[in-house]
Amino acid sequence: MSFHSHTLHLTMRGADEASAWYQQAFGAEELTRLVVPGGRLIHVQVRIGTLTLMLADEFPEMDSYGPQHYGGTYGALCLHVGDVDDAWQRAVGAGATVIRPLNDAFWGEREGQLLDPFGHRWGLTQQLRDVPLAELQKLTTEAFSGLTAG
Repeated sequence: MSFHSHTLHLTMRGADEASAWYQQAFGAEELTRLVVPGGRLIHVQVRIGTLTLMLADEFPEMDSYGPQHYGGTYGALCLHVGDVDDAWQRAVGAGATVIRPLNDAFWGEREGQLLDPFGHRWGLTQQLRDVPLAELQKLTTEAFSGLTAG
């Protein structure tokens, strides 16, 4: 097992299925797998490009639950790729739910968001151009000028 400063740990219902899904949808490579008595997975390490993920089944006796237990997820994992349209089609073809369709965003990326079958949100992005910070702030202000706090 190897760990990096950017290893993420994701708990879910069905870590075995999730590993297979991430391989199909994102081209992940499974590195290691540890099974506890009874068959649940406590650790499945996968790599997607330079991103390392540790996956685990839910362990209610340890107060460890996936996003479906809570009715949603708190954020998104962002996956930067060279061909976002191809990655998008693979993920949608594998059963991801579209949250925000692919579009060319003002901040210089082609991006969209998906929900995987295990309740985790993914932002898929491809850089299109560099946007200078001053221009980015101006565009952000324009884009969100009509937004009111919740």
